[in-house]
Amino acid sequence: MSTFVNASRIAIIGAGPGGLAAAKYLTAEKAFSKIVIFEQRSYVGGIWKYTPESNNDNTFTVPSTDPNMQLEIPLRRLSTRQGEKIVTAREERNGSILSDPIFPSPIYDRLETNIPRSLMRFSDHCFSDDTQLFPKHATVQDYLERYADPIRHLVQFRKQVSSVRLHQADSLTDHSKDEWKINLTDLDSNEESTQIFDAVIVASGHFITPFIPDIPGIREWESQHPGSITHSKFYRIPDPYSDKKVVVVGNFASGLDVSNQIAPLCKPPLLLCQKGETLLGGSASNSNIKPVSTISSLSPSTRSILFSDGSTESDIDNIVFCTGYLYTAPFLTNETITPPIISPSGQRMQNTYHHLFYAPHPTLALVALPQKVIPFPLAEAQAAVLARVYSGRLGLPSLAKMQEWESAVLAERGEKGFHTLHFPKDAEYINYLYDLAETAERRDGLDSDGRGKIAKRWGEWEFWARERFPEIRRAFVEKGEEKAKVTRLEQIGFDFERFREERMREL
Repeated sequence: MSTFVNASRIAIIGAGPGGLAAAKYLTAEKAFSKIVIFEQRSYVGGIWKYTPESNNDNTFTVPSTDPNMQLEIPLRRLSTRQGEKIVTAREERNGSILSDPIFPSPIYDRLETNIPRSLMRFSDHCFSDDTQLFPKHATVQDYLERYADPIRHLVQFRKQVSSVRLHQADSLTDHSKDEWKINLTDLDSNEESTQIFDAVIVASGHFITPFIPDIPGIREWESQHPGSITHSKFYRIPDPYSDKKVVVVGNFASGLDVSNQIAPLCKPPLLLCQKGETLLGGSASNSNIKPVSTISSLSPSTRSILFSDGSTESDIDNIVFCTGYLYTAPFLTNETITPPIISPSGQRMQNTYHHLFYAPHPTLALVALPQKVIPFPLAEAQAAVLARVYSGRLGLPSLAKMQEWESAVLAERGEKGFHTLHFPKDAEYINYLYDLAETAERRDGLDSDGRGKIAKRWGEWEFWARERFPEIRRAFVEKGEEKAKVTRLEQIGFDFERFREERMREL
């Protein structure tokens, strides 16, 4: 027996890619009296807007393993008699504020996507034809700004959500009376307010709280050498590491990228801690980088590191952790959400169904939780399902069935791998969501003969490109300065039509 929801007032937390996609699909349903996006920044795009400010914010501790974080405290640029400085909103301000609230982004100065633009795009919005194959971060931000134009009027900027709690509910089976109470702070006036909604979509992302493991000796190291340990969230440019002995921990996208940027400037070789072989590839080789095993312990008195293979290195100046992030949502604490949604380990969101719905009350949803995926198309496929469920055109299974799904995935993948969808699982998930959305009841007045706004189902080309994108990335990087001229896959030897012809000849 299916459970149906008929929501009228929808809140979206976050105007990044996931929140924007959700708003577009909700709007297309023509079923809601109120759709609001609360964004604590002053712009859309979320983390894709580069912030040169690299100050450690209140999300950073060494080690960092606790997902129960407080709300982010914004930074402000302040003009004083001594010049400009960066302060937090809670510090005394003896000067003139020169900036809107700043929430440090994990985007670094030279970042390019590790996904080709033809694969990472939304189905209804293209990058310009002259965009390089792996766009720079500023290009992606511009892309998202344009994508947001039709729904920008829904966004309330500089509004920080401080708590979300269930205000009213009839039962765990009938969600037609669910109401959610959202507490907000206006970051311009510091005034607090409360609003009530029938459904809430959390689209604030999972790149907020850095994960830094509790390695033996790390606390003492940070105490004796403050500032020498950091996380890729706060990395911007390689210059501060010039002539320093540097260790980078992590060999996925950010670890490889940061290592390649720092290696030409630091004392050779840069030490790159690797835990197994990277699944990403796509990084040009660098003779100044020495792969080492994982860290067993740190000895601050000699600034030395003992690695798991028994080798040691001493006189270390800086350690950069590129070890990902914890799943956190400071406005969804154990005091406001029961049963809790944040796992004690911070490695996943619990009590969720298909990485999307909060099973006990699916009028709360969380988009873009999965990792190792192509995020924009995935968020779009999720948005299509959300819109149909909240308009009452698509039902959900019983709580027991949703809990069965979670238990099965947890048994198969464990806490750490719960939201990890390596290819082809990510592609299969997108197509599962597409097929699910297609089962929704048709309704007069909607696009596509009553089906509504439709996301893209992945076909042969998407599977082909997704499977090869690490190789595609590697070929792109190896072009060096010429890579800016590469705008199509065929320019670096990846021709889908030729692949199909060759495969047909083999049959």
